[in-house]
Amino acid sequence: MCIVHRLRLGKQSVAGYNFRAMLALGNLKLSVPFLQAPLSGYSDYAMRRLALDFGAPLTFSGVMLAKSAAHPKFLRKSHFRPHEDEHPVGAQILGDDPEVMAAAAKALEAAGYDMIDLNFACPAPKVLRGGRGGYLLKEPDTVMQIVRRVRDAVKCPVTMKLRTGYDSSKLSYDHFYRIVSDASDQGVDALTIHARTVVQKFTGEVDWPLLAEIKRQFPKTILIGSGDLFDPHTSVERLTTTKLDGLLIARGAIGNPWIYAGLQAVLKGEPMPPSPNLIEQAEVMRRHFEMICDLYAPIKAIRYFRKFLVRYCRLHPQRKQAQKTLLVANNKSQLFDGIEKWYANNHNELTHDY
Repeated sequence: MCIVHRLRLGKQSVAGYNFRAMLALGNLKLSVPFLQAPLSGYSDYAMRRLALDFGAPLTFSGVMLAKSAAHPKFLRKSHFRPHEDEHPVGAQILGDDPEVMAAAAKALEAAGYDMIDLNFACPAPKVLRGGRGGYLLKEPDTVMQIVRRVRDAVKCPVTMKLRTGYDSSKLSYDHFYRIVSDASDQGVDALTIHARTVVQKFTGEVDWPLLAEIKRQFPKTILIGSGDLFDPHTSVERLTTTKLDGLLIARGAIGNPWIYAGLQAVLKGEPMPPSPNLIEQAEVMRRHFEMICDLYAPIKAIRYFRKFLVRYCRLHPQRKQAQKTLLVANNKSQLFDGIEKWYANNHNELTHDY
């Protein structure tokens, strides 16, 4: 298992393009130019811990509503607090009130989070109806008021998550460009941009050429790209062709922590680690579930883990059959029996590439 070395510095070269291996986010110095995204409903401590063990230098909690995080009782729950063995770890917040966002950021910093990310990108209908997330790309003034209030409230790095506009209209792009320009002028610690509009959600092509152009126009701003990063080679190719400072790995890491070990290798110019055989996959699945059992009651744990199982099974050469068995498990014993059935003995030489 690949354990990250947090302070490896220097330059690296991939496909003829030199870039700094270290990614600086304010006072945080990451050893490699990628990090795990905040994923609502996924990135709890169990997923974060696996990501760190396979090579991610920084992870995030799932996105939190600012009005919840600002409430004193919220962060008394251990589920919402960072663990001692996972620093640096960031928190992402969602809201539309500058004062509440600032109060939430201050509370999260006090709880031990090392970085605050402001979500102006979420395309979920419920979030948009509440005037939060990606909806705020329509309101550049509100966005920048939030940024200023939060930066005044905390000492840790503050970053922003954006999309390339609310929709494909010129007005939307103008608002997006204004936000990028104003945030750059104010010295925000980093901008993470998913190169789709809010309306697109996760459909259509990711506009990586636009990210390259934004980086060209704002060379001093730390820009992190996001969108459809599902394998190490494609991810590093995006980094080298756009000359961005880093990458945010999101859906590509669900049920696939091996992506981080692959990224570590490709960035160093080393051969890709072999795809995990089914015995190794079984070990990681069991470990992941054991950690989830430490976080949730037994019934909730098994139901919650099913969405991870769907993704883990994508690496199995008999995906549908394995998935059918694992998804009907109603307790730990049934789950582990199913893993033993499909991931042991003669299956160990068969696997799909990650």
